[in-house]
Amino acid sequence: MDWQPDWGLRARMFVTMFLLFALYIVFAGVLTAYMQGGIVLFALFFGGFSLVQYYFSDTLTLKSMGAKTVSADEYPQLHSSVERLSQQADLPKPKVAVVDSKVPNAFATGRNQKNAAVAVTSGLLNSLNQEELDGVLAHELAHVKNRDMMVMTIASFLSTIAFMIVRWGAFFGGGGRNKNQGGVMVAILVSLVVWIISYLLIRALSRYREFAADRGAAAITGNPSALASALMKISGEVDKVPDKDLREEAEMNAFFIIPIKSGIVGQLFSTHPSTERRVEQLRDLEREMEGF
Repeated sequence: MDWQPDWGLRARMFVTMFLLFALYIVFAGVLTAYMQGGIVLFALFFGGFSLVQYYFSDTLTLKSMGAKTVSADEYPQLHSSVERLSQQADLPKPKVAVVDSKVPNAFATGRNQKNAAVAVTSGLLNSLNQEELDGVLAHELAHVKNRDMMVMTIASFLSTIAFMIVRWGAFFGGGGRNKNQGGVMVAILVSLVVWIISYLLIRALSRYREFAADRGAAAITGNPSALASALMKISGEVDKVPDKDLREEAEMNAFFIIPIKSGIVGQLFSTHPSTERRVEQLRDLEREMEGF
């Protein structure tokens, strides 16, 4: 199965980027109209955080997850698998990291194909056989090839800025609390709307990008059944992990190959399609490949 450009994913990424850009413009306009020095503050936050987020997204994500970059001497088989699959995907070999966690999972991060990292948990390494691990690693490399992390980084940045405005709105209003109270409230309300819209946008895109990464993994390995087996195994193992461990990692759901479940509301707004639907798609791909 050859790698095919996913035009559906590209179209969704373009629409998401366009809508997020429109949100930036509206956000800046509201801050300028209703807050003293709003445009200056917005420019400082936008410029500073954009640069940090763009250039250090891989480092920040790995640190936030407690992931340690490992050498080929420490994990020779893992490095060998990543290197082999990267060659099959026509990608530069990303950094390899391991998270000391019982939760079996994996994620990719980085601003582009040349500055990426793939991380796996110790729980994942202990749960899967080699073919299943290859399927998971190929899924993460497909995210890198599709440049999914760039959109996720931009969307999360917008949400962060909106959250900061809501939290520190009084500070941005400057002196004269009563005088600026109306402007501050408008900015806080707009920030809340911006956060909600960016939240919904990224989840609408995220479900599709997981399907696309599954298809990409099948193209890289030529073995969709291995990834299907891994997804079912990971899903079953996650259900056994204590709630405390799950809560500690739930914030990174969008990066994981299998999302951490967090009740009915969390499943309703999940960043991922259900494991059952993903396995069904992989089974269809397997039958399609067998037909050639």
